[in-house]
Amino acid sequence: MIVVSDTSPIRALDYLGLLPILHELFDQVLIPPAVRDELTLPLPKFAAVELSRYDFVEVRNPQDQDRLTQLLRTLDRGEAEALTLALERHSPLILIDELKGRRVAAELGIVPLGAIGVLLRAKSRGLITEIRPHIEKLDELRFFMSAALKTNALRMAGE
Repeated sequence: MIVVSDTSPIRALDYLGLLPILHELFDQVLIPPAVRDELTLPLPKFAAVELSRYDFVEVRNPQDQDRLTQLLRTLDRGEAEALTLALERHSPLILIDELKGRRVAAELGIVPLGAIGVLLRAKSRGLITEIRPHIEKLDELRFFMSAALKTNALRMAGE
């Protein structure tokens, strides 16, 4: 399966040293140029992501400028380009963490999957043994996760 990603899940998984699990879960990860640009800029506590290390991540331009313009009215450029690209590629899901982007994805019929959801999938497929240490590491960075999300994810993971 091909999946489109926004910035946050890739940045989080790269920080955890787990970005290669995306290749185990998906055949290919597509990102739009705005996401590539965001990933190459370091943020406080996060390093720039060296995308050249991951041959399964490919940059693709969204083509539907009307849809992109429409989505830019409510979303940032990375989210808008990622959602436009996901629609064009008929992707059943998108990797996205931000609440507003997740809501818009669901409204468009695309299942949103965040970094925590990726960790849960990875555990269910035996790619990692537990998610708690990864959630705690992200929590130390103030990676936004509600208490309910953490509790629910740990319950689903059996931890």
